Amino acid sequence: MTRPLSNDLRKRVVDAIAAGESCRSVASRFGIAVTSAVKWSQRYRSSGSVAPGKMGGHRKRVLEPYRTFIAERINQTPHLSLHALKEELAARGGEGIPRYRVAVPTARRTAVQKKHCSPLSRHAPT
Repeated sequence: MTRPLSNDLRKRVVDAIAAGESCRSVASRFGIAVTSAVKWSQRYRSSGSVAPGKMGGHRKRVLEPYRTFIAERINQTPHLSLHALKEELAARGGEGIPRYRVAVPTARRTAVQKKHCSPLSRHAPT
C-alpha cells in the first residue's frame, strides 16, 4: 500500500480549487488524479483539514477463542469438512461466529498437504 501524498501538495491543490480553478485543470497541473483533487476538496470543505485519514487497521480475529476447539476437532477428524466445522461452531453458540464457510479456514494456521496427481500421460493429455 502506498503512503499518502504530502499535506503541502494537498493544501496547494485545495487552495487552487478554492480560487476557482476546475478540479480537472488542477489535477493535470499537479500531476494527480481528478478523483484525488475532488476528494481532497470535499474533505477540506467538510472538516477544514486536508490531512489524510487513518490507513489500514487491525481486524479482531473472530475465531481466536475457538482456536483450541478447532485444532482438536481437526486432529480428531482430519477429513472434517468446512461446512461441518462451521455447523459445530454455530452449535457451540457464541457471538461473532462466521456464518459463511469461507471464513472458517482463517482459524486454521496449519498447512494441508496436497495430494500429488498421477504422472502425466505421454499418449493422451490429462
